[in-house]
Amino acid sequence: MNAERVEWIEEPVVYVVDDDASMRLALEDLLASAGLRTCGFDSVDAFLAHSPGTAPACVVLDARMAGQAGMEFQRRLQSHELSLPVVFITGQSNLGSGVEAARQGAIELMAKPFDDQALLDAVNDGIARDQCRRQDAGGLASLHERWASLSAGERDVARLMVLGMLNRQVAARLEISEITVKIRRGQLMRKMHAGSLPELVRMAARLGM
Repeated sequence: MNAERVEWIEEPVVYVVDDDASMRLALEDLLASAGLRTCGFDSVDAFLAHSPGTAPACVVLDARMAGQAGMEFQRRLQSHELSLPVVFITGQSNLGSGVEAARQGAIELMAKPFDDQALLDAVNDGIARDQCRRQDAGGLASLHERWASLSAGERDVARLMVLGMLNRQVAARLEISEITVKIRRGQLMRKMHAGSLPELVRMAARLGM
């Protein structure tokens, strides 16, 4: 049961936000026909009140609902700490607003009438982007946890190692013995799960060291 629950949570979802019920249902049917799970909302407020969970996701939004050519919607996403890819759908009458919305972060702008396959491709691209973002975020969080597990002395050695200093140079800088440097070096490499110095350097770069 638990395994099934985890699998369900991780299944990608497409949020369809459109106050036109017929259009919203048509979009949901199209996405469902491609095997995508959907969740529809008739307003931006209703969508933002929903907890998106941990599943990879993409938002399909009618551009005229975004407010101020999409800028308001993007700001509200950020205020809710959401970084979801957005596919804007726009009519010819509000094409300018849609273009501005795209400039504000939308991954795709679909003018009505749009090609069904083009929309599906855009949504799948959005889901893939969100999956990568979540994986990167998870990996960085794990990296921070590993760094936090180091002792103060091990961190000092690590900082000098990534600068290219040799053990004797690190020992001299920290005023400790070279044996102590070697011991701390072995411990920090094990805790960081780093198989080599270049790998540790890449980790340090991700940590902003």
